[in-house]
Amino acid sequence: MIKDKSMGRKLIFLDIDGTLLPPGDMLIPESTLAALDRARANGHKLFLCTGRNHRMTEPLLRHDCFAGAVCSAGGYVLCDGKTLVDIPMEPQQAEGVRAALERNGVECTLEARDATFGGSKMAERWKFIHKKNGAPLNSEAERWRKAMEEGMSILPLSDYKGEPLYKIVFIADHESDLAEAKQLYADQFVFCESKLDRLTDGFVNGELINRKFDKGTGIKAICDHLGCTLADTIGFGDSDNDLQMTDVVGISVCMANGSENLKKRCDRIAPSVYEDGIAKEFKALGLI
Repeated sequence: MIKDKSMGRKLIFLDIDGTLLPPGDMLIPESTLAALDRARANGHKLFLCTGRNHRMTEPLLRHDCFAGAVCSAGGYVLCDGKTLVDIPMEPQQAEGVRAALERNGVECTLEARDATFGGSKMAERWKFIHKKNGAPLNSEAERWRKAMEEGMSILPLSDYKGEPLYKIVFIADHESDLAEAKQLYADQFVFCESKLDRLTDGFVNGELINRKFDKGTGIKAICDHLGCTLADTIGFGDSDNDLQMTDVVGISVCMANGSENLKKRCDRIAPSVYEDGIAKEFKALGLI
């Protein structure tokens, strides 16, 4: 356990849902915010590192403690007011994978930088899954379920006019419904999936992440910009879509509420997001 209160400056990367906040929340608890402010005052630089697009991340970036963010799982990266990375999907690529998913009845939401587009069936499917299973099995799914129930401001697909896309979120009745899209596009996208029930070919949700980037490449871009090494970084996450972050940072931390797979890969396990985990782990690491 690191106790040195004089630890040199670190770049700290924080996933949002299930790590910094309970899934779907937007208000940082006061104790967590106090820990973030103290870490910043001690010379550390803090960044959000999330699958959320810039629009969904921006309200949290208004807090002075954050120096920037890795948004859209690495597709859009900001540091000290500068855009370091901006890599949307190619239009033909996005159209093709969308068509393959739609042919197989897979519901999707499309994430541009400043808007999210989705069909009405998406909300219906989340509600059905929640009633069937009690609760989704991962923080990303819980965020979407909660957002749908609370009337998340998703624009109808009919409003989509070709804005550059950074990510596609999907939910399928059957895992096999993804087979065609994987066959055609697995070389271009990572299919980050989570099963929502225990059936062999049951419900699955996830996101398509362009193989040109990931959370890890976003972190590297910030390190290069600031002239820091990856050894100077600490990453906090809770789910399998944080693997590309925790695999590259100098110190990797999984929340106690996180996935078993991520826990096995991380250096440390922090108390859960529901137990003031960030503040407690910042103290244990000597950041505050």
